[in-house]
Amino acid sequence: MKEDVLEQVVDDYLQFEGYFTTHNIRFKPSKDHPKYKSQLDSVSSDVDVVGYNPKLNGNDRVVVVSCKAWQSGFDAPAILSQLRGEAKNPKRPRMLQFRELWIPKWADAFVDEIEKLTGTNRFTYLLAVTRLKGDPSGWETDQTIQSNLRGNPFRFLPLETMWSHVLEKVTTTPAASEMGRLAQILKAAGLTAPAPIAAPTGPAIGSAAAMEDTLLAETGQT
Repeated sequence: MKEDVLEQVVDDYLQFEGYFTTHNIRFKPSKDHPKYKSQLDSVSSDVDVVGYNPKLNGNDRVVVVSCKAWQSGFDAPAILSQLRGEAKNPKRPRMLQFRELWIPKWADAFVDEIEKLTGTNRFTYLLAVTRLKGDPSGWETDQTIQSNLRGNPFRFLPLETMWSHVLEKVTTTPAASEMGRLAQILKAAGLTAPAPIAAPTGPAIGSAAAMEDTLLAETGQT
């Protein structure tokens, strides 16, 4: 089940690119793992979307997507600093939002589950975000992330990238995805622009969206 708008957009984008998709792939550490602790590891985590494109080879054949639909944006350097323990964490440790990237026993379970589902342990890990803030390059080269992903590539997937790519590729032939059809309609109506009309901003102070983002930041939830 697609639980939020960003996940729906990711699903449509991947289908537009020729991927078959499935959702909410759950995993948790094996009870046989030497570092398994029932009070910490008995509840499953999940990744939001897994895409499979039989026409592609290598790491691009399988993509694994985790969605962070934070309206205030995703501050890549700040969150990585929290993961590394270089900056103060929210009330709920930041690593609990990125178990498969940061905690080895969860990474083991994650990679095993992807291999069971797709038949391969080669994939590309995508972190889909509403808006990417700061320099994200540290995530792609971080040794902990690289180790836990078994050397598979990591990339960010901002909403702007998905939308721009669909706009560039869409034609008048009826699109198969909802996102593609929306792009066709807006393009036909002349409502698309080659560049953002205004710089993106976070939710208005005091709004329900702002309060939701504050709560998520304090609790460490997605």
